[in-house]
Amino acid sequence: MSFRRLSQVAAVMVCTVICLSCGQVYRPVVIPVNTTPPNPSNFHTLFAISANGLFNPGSGMQIDVSGDTKVGAASLGVNPTHAALLPSFSRVFVSIAGSVVPGGSDSIIAFAPAADTTIPTGLGTLTTYGLPFGSQPVFVQTTTNTAVYAANFGTNSVAVINASLNVVSNIVPVGVNPVALAETPDGNKLYSVNQGDSSVTSLNTVDMSQNIVTGFSGVTPVWAVARGDSQKVYVLAQGSGQLITIDTTTDTVSSSLSVGGGANFLLYDQKLNRLYVTNPSSSSLFIFSATGGAGDTPVQLAQIAIPGLSASSTIPCPDCSAPAPSSVAALPDGSRLYVASYQTSNACPDPNLNPNAGAVSCVIPQLTVIDAGSFAVKTSSLFLLAPPLFAPVTVGLVQPFAVAPVTTCVPAATYGPATTRFRIFTTASEDSSHVFVSMCDAGAVASVITSTDTMVVDLASPFSAAPPGLNGEPPPQNPLFLLTGQ
Repeated sequence: MSFRRLSQVAAVMVCTVICLSCGQVYRPVVIPVNTTPPNPSNFHTLFAISANGLFNPGSGMQIDVSGDTKVGAASLGVNPTHAALLPSFSRVFVSIAGSVVPGGSDSIIAFAPAADTTIPTGLGTLTTYGLPFGSQPVFVQTTTNTAVYAANFGTNSVAVINASLNVVSNIVPVGVNPVALAETPDGNKLYSVNQGDSSVTSLNTVDMSQNIVTGFSGVTPVWAVARGDSQKVYVLAQGSGQLITIDTTTDTVSSSLSVGGGANFLLYDQKLNRLYVTNPSSSSLFIFSATGGAGDTPVQLAQIAIPGLSASSTIPCPDCSAPAPSSVAALPDGSRLYVASYQTSNACPDPNLNPNAGAVSCVIPQLTVIDAGSFAVKTSSLFLLAPPLFAPVTVGLVQPFAVAPVTTCVPAATYGPATTRFRIFTTASEDSSHVFVSMCDAGAVASVITSTDTMVVDLASPFSAAPPGLNGEPPPQNPLFLLTGQ
């Protein structure tokens, strides 16, 4: 047989094999699929600031929103309290009130975020800006890429960090015990909310000179935000239960509205031009339009009661405390609001935490979903806890919804740098695809997909330097604050 003849026969055989392989024969192929596939959104980030008691170093953790994965972590100083992100998203600044611990130091620590990838690459090199001993910085604020401001609770001052030269360029006096800052979006003015003497300090950022604020009568102010057009600054006074408006042109108080004593958090919604106030004392969320009243003052649109477990709930909890809302997130697309709250119980209704029906204490983290247009409560109690890794639910097939309380997570009636400000905190991703909730007692950050309003995963904080627990491993740190990246 010739070589040419052999080649023709071989070609026919190959074609026959190919045809047979394409026939009506099913060949199963195993393709692994996650239980809950990650949202294929563009790359967006979230930063979680955590600690574990006052004597252990804290941490910063970066989360990739689309993949619900941790892509970087860094060890910070003792007692991190707050964080801010440059508008360029190039660096995160964290306040460290370390001097509340004997031998500790106060500083601002900055790091560069991990690269835009779902593969963990780690955070950038840390830069430390030292502050005088006893400064106890508790709040960081910036609206520009050149200057970052820190409120120093212990020395009644505001530190100015030149982000271009990487130096602390100035420290200026303000009122007693500043706890929050608000910078106008145009970068011209900075307002310091001073809890200790119930005052507000107005500063010109060009030279940090001080302006006189007239008409302020709020007691124990705790938070402040600036309106998107830089014309108004709103201050929340916890002690007197007031939402106070300051005209930034004249630094004069133009209005004061009641939100009830104990109100603890204020959020400005730039999309809808609204203000949201949480009040754990009345288990309420207050909603205001930032404009529309006489003299361009806020107008109350709604007061919404935050629901929770009770004796008559589907899951009865006769001794549950009233829900304590402590923060609110508004989706950037303007569609929904998410209120983070918690309840406590001395006879925990979660059988996973209490399998023998004994009276044990617990904390129940919850998230309430509210329609931003109608103010209707869409989901009253979205539980945020998942079974621990490799520990399936075994008690009546009930999904865990409670966690044992952690002493250092209990917020004080009046905030100080040695106490926890947020036992539970929430923020929304820039693309509105996710809402994240930090749960101090659980040592984890819950991720919620907003398209279905379902909890996806609990991302554990980095391990702490605390002593090992019963399983021989150190417990995760307790997340205290969340910050949304690009």
